[in-house]
Amino acid sequence: MLTGKQKRYLRGEAHHLKAIFQVGKDGVSANQIKGILEALEAKELIKVKILDNCPEDVHHVALDLSMHTKAEVVQIIGRTIVLYKQSDERIYRLP
Repeated sequence: MLTGKQKRYLRGEAHHLKAIFQVGKDGVSANQIKGILEALEAKELIKVKILDNCPEDVHHVALDLSMHTKAEVVQIIGRTIVLYKQSDERIYRLP
């Protein structure tokens, strides 16, 4: 679990990032989860955009992604989810 201070730090780091995944009308697929896992291993911190045509609630998608990838949900802002998962080669030094 991330502390409040760590989440604030990661939110600041994620501010300039662009969403590299989109969840659309089909919801979260196994291929998306695989891609997100690979991206988290490479980058540790990513954004996922939930499109307007996604039938699921943003919070439900965030929980689903968090459970399947074992990543922490750093922030949900609008229809964008910020995920963090520490990789073997640490990129971010958490406070």
